[in-house]
Amino acid sequence: MVPSGMGLDGNMIPRRVKRIFDQRDEARGDADGVLAQLNWRDQTVAVRLANLSSAGAMVILDEIPHIGERVALQLPDGRAAPGDIRWVRDGRIGIHFAAPLE
Repeated sequence: MVPSGMGLDGNMIPRRVKRIFDQRDEARGDADGVLAQLNWRDQTVAVRLANLSSAGAMVILDEIPHIGERVALQLPDGRAAPGDIRWVRDGRIGIHFAAPLE
């Protein structure tokens, strides 16, 4: 049996190939490398945002968390966005927020 959230539906699969089709429902805004903070493994590290939507973010990060790992992204406007890592690829990670940003 496949653990919940670990199926082949694309939710928890490492990205090895660039996305050809964008199947996301929400628009992603280019964040142009804006600095944010990522809390994970009892540490806080500075990261750069590649893009941001109400449901998630692409973050540029030297260290690579594990897919499925819980994190919290502290946005420049002070909002905290807890979520989990959905994919990793070439120094970038995809975070899916636990609740949509408002």
